[in-house]
Amino acid sequence: MPPRSLRIRRLRSRSTVWKQASKDIVYIVAGIFSAGFGLKGFLLPGRFLDGGATGISLLLRFITGYPLSVLLVLVNVPFILMGYRQFSRNFALKSILGIIGLAICLETVHFPVITQDKLLIAVFGGFFIGAGTGLAMRGGGVLDGTEILSVFLSRHSAFTVGDIIAALNVCIFSVAAFVINVETALYAMLTYLSASKTVEYLVYGIEEYVGLMIISDESELIRRILIHKLGKGITIYKGRKGMTRSGHSTQEIDIIYTVVTRLEVQRLHQEILQIDEKAFIVQTPVIDTRGGMIRRRPLH
Repeated sequence: MPPRSLRIRRLRSRSTVWKQASKDIVYIVAGIFSAGFGLKGFLLPGRFLDGGATGISLLLRFITGYPLSVLLVLVNVPFILMGYRQFSRNFALKSILGIIGLAICLETVHFPVITQDKLLIAVFGGFFIGAGTGLAMRGGGVLDGTEILSVFLSRHSAFTVGDIIAALNVCIFSVAAFVINVETALYAMLTYLSASKTVEYLVYGIEEYVGLMIISDESELIRRILIHKLGKGITIYKGRKGMTRSGHSTQEIDIIYTVVTRLEVQRLHQEILQIDEKAFIVQTPVIDTRGGMIRRRPLH
């Protein structure tokens, strides 16, 4: 039978996992209903478009007449498979469940049509879709798979995530202008801008990378997890504790710093908190990086 301290640590670890999983579910469900409201309450009645995979699905709906719920799943499946390879099974599972949940929401939930004003439809439709996307990302998944494609392409080219997303949306809006009309394409741009700014406020900014500084008594175990399990490059600073609950302290401690993509932040939080739920984590936006080991290295 394991010692009592080990059993207590295991129980705390399981409790932390369940708490985080519950939060993730709440975020994703809230994101589903927000995005569903943006689509059925604003964009669909006004025959408006958005950017990304949602915009592609809406465009295909106008062209083919197939249900949007079916098209959302079909369009996003390739991106989710890519997310499974690039990030994790957990991320891919949350994303596919979120997208399927959104499809079910569109088929089963009634949302009132809020307005017929085109400007309000574009702005607030984008706002609620962006809120849904941001909430899903806070829950560790996505409702729009083009972000995964953008991160993947940015790792294999000189372009940033923002450049690639902009290029994809220019293609979508150009096709919309040709197939439907120019006015719809222009309003779609406004919808996309509204959605992207909302995501920016809900998630950690539109930057590709996020810097994490981790201060914990379990720094050695966290270091091993980051390197050997997650394949992350890290830097270790030597520091001293300045203050503890019991008063002043001069205890030396290792401070871990790593840089990851914003889609990986949630998983890192989960891994760290399973080891030390009292770990102090400082998260800062990183505008750009040069050199170093940012990309996930192969694990043997």
